[in-house]
This record gives sequence, structure tokens and C-alpha cells, in this order.
Amino acid sequence: MTDFVLDNSVSMRWLLASEKASDQKYAENVLESMRDVDVLTPNLWHLEAISVLIGAEKRGEVSLGEIERFISQLENLPIHVDPLTAHQAFSRTLVLSREYNISSYDASYLELAMREGLPLSSLDKKLVKAAKKADVDIYKP
Repeated sequence: MTDFVLDNSVSMRWLLASEKASDQKYAENVLESMRDVDVLTPNLWHLEAISVLIGAEKRGEVSLGEIERFISQLENLPIHVDPLTAHQAFSRTLVLSREYNISSYDASYLELAMREGLPLSSLDKKLVKAAKKADVDIYKP
């Protein structure tokens, strides 16, 4: 059973520390909760993660070795990829992106949470605001 939709903004805090202590604590609590639960992500999650990690490497925040170890850790977590995300892109995701003024990437997380009836775990302020307006619960580990 899947317990929540995981946004990239949370998973990247497991390697790249947030300047905001409450965000960092939330991300760590989400990771800790994954000992007992499975999570779901849109099929773009891997690409979004790599984009963030490459940017951090270019800025000198992490090394290639740290990225490789982190990816290995991510691959061992109970993270499941939704196979239907792309099928929603030109319909529901587009509508949600417009309606809540969020990126198509963020809208894919919102669409997935809505479609599956799951809470959303995110640190992205615009996405959290959109989720609340859409009556999607925010995951509280």
C-alpha cells in the first residue's frame, strides 16, 4: 500500500541541506517514516532529481561521489513510480497547472495525489498552497 506522494523538494533535502531548519526537519521525518510506508512519485521524479543534483555539483555543493552514493540510497528506498503520469499531461496536469498557476512538473505531483487520493509531501510553497486549495492533504510524518 502506498501512503503518500513524494515531491522532489523533500527528497533533495536528504542530501542538500535546507537553510530553513523546519524544512530540514520535515524532510528528515519523511525519510524516517519511509521505514514503514511506501511512496509514489510521478515518472518525472528521477529526471527532476538528476537536474537538481547536477546543478548542486556545478555549484560545488556536492561531489560526483556523493551524488552516486545518494542515488544508490534513493534506489533502495520504497519509492514507486506512477506509470500513468504521462497519460495525464495533456489533460488533467495541464488543467491543474493553469488553475493553480504552478509548473507542469508540480502539477504532475498534485495530479497524482488527487488521482490516487493520497496526501502530498512537499516543501514547495506554491505546490503546498495549490494542494490545500485542491483539498489534497499534506503528509505529516
